[in-house]
Amino acid sequence: MRERCGMNLGKFYKLIVEQGIKQDPRGKKGVLKYLKSVKDKYAKLPLAEKEAFDKEKLSNPYSDTRILFGSPETEIKTIMAGIDAETPELLLADRLKGKDEKIDLVFSHHPQGHARAEFYRVMNVLYDILGTVGVSGVKIKKMLDERINEVLRKTIAKNCPRPIDAARLLNIPFICGHTVADNFVYQYFCQLIKKEKPSKVSDILDLLYQLPEYKIAMRNNQGPKVILGKPSNKCGKILVEMTGGTEGPKDIYKELAKKKVTTLLGMHISEEHFKKARKQKINIIIAGHISSDTLGINLLFDEIEKQKKLNIISCSGFTRIRR
Repeated sequence: MRERCGMNLGKFYKLIVEQGIKQDPRGKKGVLKYLKSVKDKYAKLPLAEKEAFDKEKLSNPYSDTRILFGSPETEIKTIMAGIDAETPELLLADRLKGKDEKIDLVFSHHPQGHARAEFYRVMNVLYDILGTVGVSGVKIKKMLDERINEVLRKTIAKNCPRPIDAARLLNIPFICGHTVADNFVYQYFCQLIKKEKPSKVSDILDLLYQLPEYKIAMRNNQGPKVILGKPSNKCGKILVEMTGGTEGPKDIYKELAKKKVTTLLGMHISEEHFKKARKQKINIIIAGHISSDTLGINLLFDEIEKQKKLNIISCSGFTRIRR
């Protein structure tokens, strides 16, 4: 059994970003190209804008993954990790500390604070994901830009600093890691589908049913579901939509149909997207939001724990499962 020892917050943050890049759909070359574009834009900014610029963007391609509160030098041995860690979870962590439970860090999968305010920026990766099934070009880029701006407008009015204020007042180190974990889910299913070569929609469901994260979801009545099409339908060309912040353009389904995409495997889908997809008669499998997020965090933490063993306290829908 490995010795239970920790690492500091700065190293933990650096590791989750590095692992996210390794799993990025764009590949390392694509990520470096993106970071170069950010650096080029930064170099041209006026001095006042440079001073306000979040310099983490120069080395971290994921605006939804940040240290939200706490010193990078803080030693981390025990992490309370959840899908949504907000003020209630921070209060829970503080309460557990009062019961002599040592908690060094609260980890939220979904972005909070300034990471929540700019999470829409990670949606650019959807262009590369759509490209894997032959959907690309200026028209698609325009559609994606419109969707990104829609998400931006929805985010502007939110009280993003609220949970960070709670962390500060409670003096609890706080971090979020969104796309870094979602990239793992995306690659996991791309590789699984490539290996197993499912023929029918039901074959994909069978693959999901074998995974512990989805078994738990089924017991909670939130297991994988076919929401469009039938389990007996042929899979055809499959698009895995598991990373990129949120759903892509609403009008993308017509373009997918043109490229003979007949099945989409995703975490979730909005009602507007559902109605657009239904017109194109695409099979849609919703694996599950919380279960898929849990899978991504588990795969990410497995890699982190190859460096140092950590004590993980699960909360907010997350269950730690080691592989």
